[in-house]
Amino acid sequence: MPIVVRIDVELAKRKMSVGEFAERVGLTPANVAVLKNGRAKAVRFSTLEAMCRVLNCQPGDLLEWVEDEGENR
Repeated sequence: MPIVVRIDVELAKRKMSVGEFAERVGLTPANVAVLKNGRAKAVRFSTLEAMCRVLNCQPGDLLEWVEDEGENR
């Protein structure tokens, strides 16, 4: 998957649990797990904004595009 989700890195930097993060963002822990594990098909901008507000970070700190090794240009 070319989009890598780095929520776990930002949570670890802040020593914040998934449960605390979920509560502060307004998501269920299960939905945070879906996002964290890269299984989400989409993320609402309002959710991304809430995550950035809670973690005091930029969207690029949470999401990174990496080229697929099999991708040909």
